[in-house]
Amino acid sequence: MFRTAELGRKVSKEEFERQKEPLRIELLELQQRLRELDMPVILVFAGVEGAGKSESMNLLNAWLDPRWIVTRAYGAPSDEERERPEYWRFWRDLPPKGRIGQFLSSWYSRPFMDYATGTIDEGAFDDQLNQVIAFEKTLADDGALIIKFWMHLSKTAQKARLKALEKNPLESWRVTKRDWRHWEMYGSFMRAAEHLIARTSTGEARWVIVEGEDHRYRSLTVLCTLRDALRHHIERDAQRRAVTAAIAPDRAPVAADVVPAPVVTGLPTVLDTLDMTQSLPKAVYRKTLSTEQGRLAVLHRQAQTKGISTVLVFEGWDAAGKGGSVRRLTHALDARQVQVIPVAAPTDEERAQHYLWRFWRQLGRAGRVTVFDRSWYGRVLVERVERFAEEDEWRRAYAEIRSFEEQLARHGIVLCKFWLHITKDEQLSRFQAREDSPFKSWKLTDEDWRNRERWEDYTHAVNEMVERTSTHDTPWTLVEANDKRFARVKVVKTVADRLEQRLGETP
Repeated sequence: MFRTAELGRKVSKEEFERQKEPLRIELLELQQRLRELDMPVILVFAGVEGAGKSESMNLLNAWLDPRWIVTRAYGAPSDEERERPEYWRFWRDLPPKGRIGQFLSSWYSRPFMDYATGTIDEGAFDDQLNQVIAFEKTLADDGALIIKFWMHLSKTAQKARLKALEKNPLESWRVTKRDWRHWEMYGSFMRAAEHLIARTSTGEARWVIVEGEDHRYRSLTVLCTLRDALRHHIERDAQRRAVTAAIAPDRAPVAADVVPAPVVTGLPTVLDTLDMTQSLPKAVYRKTLSTEQGRLAVLHRQAQTKGISTVLVFEGWDAAGKGGSVRRLTHALDARQVQVIPVAAPTDEERAQHYLWRFWRQLGRAGRVTVFDRSWYGRVLVERVERFAEEDEWRRAYAEIRSFEEQLARHGIVLCKFWLHITKDEQLSRFQAREDSPFKSWKLTDEDWRNRERWEDYTHAVNEMVERTSTHDTPWTLVEANDKRFARVKVVKTVADRLEQRLGETP
């Protein structure tokens, strides 16, 4: 695989200077055009030590406008990062649409080093690479341009490069005993690199192997690759927009123009299986709620001591009682360890990122409880039904959400997802009560009434959501909420049960 990157290719100083100015001008123009489009660029630099990874990143910052470049280099995770899922720090650092992000020692670093040094076997390596592929596909499907550069040197060239750096008093600090140990393991590292590149060079995120011995050749290869990829990506975006405009010449292309997939109406859904007559007398409710809250308080303290985090998701019909259930739940918890996040329409900053970005960044540290009042499921509920998302966007969201939640579960987070269900008649009764109450009338909006008109559409969206995202590790709990007392007790008891189960699995 790497023989073509060991040919000794060079670019003369004269040739480099000849290409330098027009290339830089075009790159700056492309960067400016990129800022006007709804897509980010993600550049990954990996490869042999001494092959020019950091030099290439510095060159891009020098040639382009650095105000619109996000540069990240990762070392060992901090305490804050270790207490969250592995990809939290990468999601947090993603560039917004219109910007370029360049990453060194990225999501490839840990699996590559673990496999190259024999810490994990090939099966575990492939499992981790599958996570990488899913991550990059999620970003690419949302419009990101991803280019990955593997900077290569032969073993002989790497030795010469490390020695040259050691002799330079201004550069000697860059060479460590660790670099020389890795040089001695060159064969193992190259076998790991071949496997990594072969598995993860995809149509969405290809690897470019760059011969790194001659700095001018290396620089031109990186810069020209970026230029050509930007050209192609921008031209393809323009073609897509032209096609959309041709289909609807008098209207701007908006997601609401998407025709939803047909739904067979009149068939039972998972919500029809619920016994909506379940209720609790007030006296039983008070006693049971107090018991379950006390139990939850004890389990929460134990989970906090063991560093077990909890993420709670609340979805449901308008007026189903989500807020009341959240209050009864948080009453049993240490307020210092709980964050309740009400999810509304995304801000401009959030719209410039993948829709999952704003949820990733809200994940709490070890032992904390994060409560989402509405959540990432908006993509397959309101955005689907109201056509704020195109059909291909919400359809692929099921897999993206499963991947996200699998990472939470893999990290040991207890994830509880609640759908609070009420009947249409019960919702109408609660709406009317809100209208008549001076303390609650502010809760009722025109949008709530409009959503009632789409009841059947939402019902089928909920059914498919449960079908596609309820797994063994991240199940949905459907809560019969016609009786608020019954619903509140079920929510608190479910969280306590899940924590108890998780604590029983932890030594």
